[in-house]
Amino acid sequence: MPPYRNDKIRKTLIKEIADIIQKKLNDSRIGGIVSITDLEISHDNSYAKVYYSVFAPDEQKEKTIKAIEDDAPKIRYEIGRRIRLRYTPELKFIPDNSIERGSRVTELIDKISKGEIK
Repeated sequence: MPPYRNDKIRKTLIKEIADIIQKKLNDSRIGGIVSITDLEISHDNSYAKVYYSVFAPDEQKEKTIKAIEDDAPKIRYEIGRRIRLRYTPELKFIPDNSIERGSRVTELIDKISKGEIK
């Protein structure tokens, strides 16, 4: 399969998964802002790792992470309905904290530049 096709499928999956989480899931445990940061798909499109970030207070974040993991089969089913692929990939959701770590590093750099930390 040409590499551009896999990239096109990857981008479409990111867009559709984000839309499903925001609009289609009626899970009261999902709160805050959920952002799909990346997606890795196998060469045969049978498996996909979905990296996501949750912006919410810690307690709500834990509930949201659990809800997304529990709702993975529902999300996969909806992907199968929206995108015409031979195989709908099995989805593995992995929390991504890189944005939070980046924010923390920026905060520390600001404190150092202001002289608050020596």
